Amino acid sequence: MSERDLEADLAELSSAEDFLDYFDVEYQLQVVQVNRLHILQRFHDYLAKVETMPEDAEARFEIHARLLKTAYEDFVKSDAVTEKVFKVFHSQSAFVPLGNLRDRADRET
Repeated sequence: MSERDLEADLAELSSAEDFLDYFDVEYQLQVVQVNRLHILQRFHDYLAKVETMPEDAEARFEIHARLLKTAYEDFVKSDAVTEKVFKVFHSQSAFVPLGNLRDRADRET
């Protein structure tokens, strides 16, 4: 496999299933259907942490395959809320007592 082939192949992949099939990662369809965006984002995050990607296409393929498998397994063992891949899961909710809402509604009427 050449560098050009790997890059061209990656450019053609669009779904989580495409990536998992390409890198020959066994998966349960139900896990992917529920977590597809989370898996792909986690895979991207893992790739971003690789300090130096080897020039050899086979070595790059192996790194991609390993990191994708790890990203997928994160969601087999856990869930999106626990893993907090996207910023929406990092926000802390504020508690507003119901009485405060009633008082404000009474003042506005």
